[in-house]
Amino acid sequence: MRLGLDVDIHKLEAEKLRKWKNKAEEDLDSLKTDYKKLRLSIRTAGLGKTSEQWR
Repeated sequence: MRLGLDVDIHKLEAEKLRKWKNKAEEDLDSLKTDYKKLRLSIRTAGLGKTSEQWR
């Protein structure tokens, strides 16, 4: 009986970790996309120039 409960608890914990991992991966992908858009905006606006290029 106790062994069955332990297995159920481990299954629930594993599922929770899988969900957390998937959410973290989605957040990371979103951050990467936002970063790419930001870099493109900076490049398009010309704000990424060095002080030498501004002269």
